[in-house]
Amino acid sequence: MKLSERVRPISYLKSHAAEIVRDFEEDRSPLIVTQNGEAKIVVMDIRTYEEQLETMAFLKLVNMGKKEIFEGKYQSAENFFAEMEKEG
Repeated sequence: MKLSERVRPISYLKSHAAEIVRDFEEDRSPLIVTQNGEAKIVVMDIRTYEEQLETMAFLKLVNMGKKEIFEGKYQSAENFFAEMEKEG
């Protein structure tokens, strides 16, 4: 479903809260809530939120790794596995 189809005024959120929660079981698309015609908040189910947190954490790790590579803070796979064999 397109996000444009999931835009509702705040009055809808107030009067249909239980229905919105039930709907998330079938359609996990976020709901955009407007106030005075302007988008103000996004409402989503907890599973989607947790997945987004996990994705952001993973992307932060990838970015940290890229930064370390750029700074020369890495070793070749050959050296890494050689060190692992010494310790094992």
